[in-house]
Amino acid sequence: MKESLGTTGLILNEPLLWGKGKKGRRAFSLPRRDVETFLLNEDLTGEGPDFPDLSEVDVVRHYTRLSTWNFGVDTGMYPLGSCTMKYNPKTNERQASLPGLAGAHPLLPGSLSQGTLRMMFELERYLSEITGMDAVSLQPAAGAHGEFTGMLLIYAYHKSKGERRSKIIVPDTAHGTNPASATLCGYQSIPVKSNEEGILSPEAVAKVMDEDTAGIMVTNPNTLGLFEENIKEIAEIVHSKGGQVYCDGANMNAVMGIVHMGEIGIDVLHLNLHKTFSTPHGGGGPGCGPVCVRKHLEPFLPVPRVIEENGIYSLSEDIPESIGRLHAFYGNFGVMIKAYSYILSMGANLKKASQLAVLNANYIKEKLKDVFHLPYDRPCMHECVFSDKIQEANKVTTLDMVKRLMDYGFHPPTIYFPLVVHGAIMIEPTETESKEDIDLFIEALKAIALEAKENPDLLHDAPSRCKVKRLDETTAARKPCLAG
Repeated sequence: MKESLGTTGLILNEPLLWGKGKKGRRAFSLPRRDVETFLLNEDLTGEGPDFPDLSEVDVVRHYTRLSTWNFGVDTGMYPLGSCTMKYNPKTNERQASLPGLAGAHPLLPGSLSQGTLRMMFELERYLSEITGMDAVSLQPAAGAHGEFTGMLLIYAYHKSKGERRSKIIVPDTAHGTNPASATLCGYQSIPVKSNEEGILSPEAVAKVMDEDTAGIMVTNPNTLGLFEENIKEIAEIVHSKGGQVYCDGANMNAVMGIVHMGEIGIDVLHLNLHKTFSTPHGGGGPGCGPVCVRKHLEPFLPVPRVIEENGIYSLSEDIPESIGRLHAFYGNFGVMIKAYSYILSMGANLKKASQLAVLNANYIKEKLKDVFHLPYDRPCMHECVFSDKIQEANKVTTLDMVKRLMDYGFHPPTIYFPLVVHGAIMIEPTETESKEDIDLFIEALKAIALEAKENPDLLHDAPSRCKVKRLDETTAARKPCLAG
């Protein structure tokens, strides 16, 4: 690699603000009071918080300095596999900040909320069309919440038929939260291993599917970045025993506008608007995990539902078989606006976005497969998975290599997931990265692979250029500081 993007730059440190502040400094002058001062009872209030006294310059420099220590998708490539950290076009943020939308109160009556209700109604229809499903609820707040909703829907469906099933099939290539969602609904997770090609075989599913099994939770594309090409046959096996097929749609960015989920046998699908439909996520949210269903599961969708009659939109709770309410109001509205904006601005190019995401991942896979061990050497979807098997000979681990990648100016990819690959390095470039930037990323990884062979100690001490150096993760795990 000719020149590294990573540099120490001008890294500015600062003391704790309590040490920096001086009594009497102020960043803001309060307006003159026009009422008398009244002291609250100190028994009720105590002494109050110990805020440092800072000037405006102190406050501005503090937050600006913090921003220079941060890394986000606006800073550079964010190749986290399984997370889909695609770029969020700024037009989506503009629409979400429009006063009529940002200032809309959830307790306003329907007569004063026609615009917001229409937006949600139309977004549901767009998601139905994109996924090939029949009905949608926007209410779940994130992916795992959408999973849980899917399990509740399957439970309600079987209950309506007078059945009480106790098991759910969960493949080893499913997302890690799937077993938890099944357990919360009282189901026992039945694990199924993927085959030598990294996908599910119909024979393995047929062996465990019976009349006591409520269904199967499939992630497609799966966590190895591979398309479950036997999904139609698997769905037929599950349906033949009266079960339902849930699909974790967290990886929808690889197939939106391409795969008709209803036609391949999916009964319920959750989406991550904060992944596939560009809303930024990370740091705990916000997210939005809509659930899309086939017609036979629509009566069980959560309330309220957005309905339209003679051009008038309203929220209805008159759905007798509904699983009930999942959210304090209707859902995370700001995320919906951004997804709505993204769909309208992209139109038919949603399909092109998926095609480019798949192209970029396969390009990385082909360029690096002679440098890193590739467990499944076959066309991938939106992400590719390597391992540290080659570098193990020099006692260099996946963690060492991605720490070193930070010195080259790149955010690390996802590591040690999926669990089915030992020492996994999971890379997802998304469609929004250019070939030039991807080539720089590839060059950096090739340079690190060479260092692992010629100077492994360099990687053991990485990162060396970052503000914070290698942490003692063993001590942190064994003696965590929980004081805050």
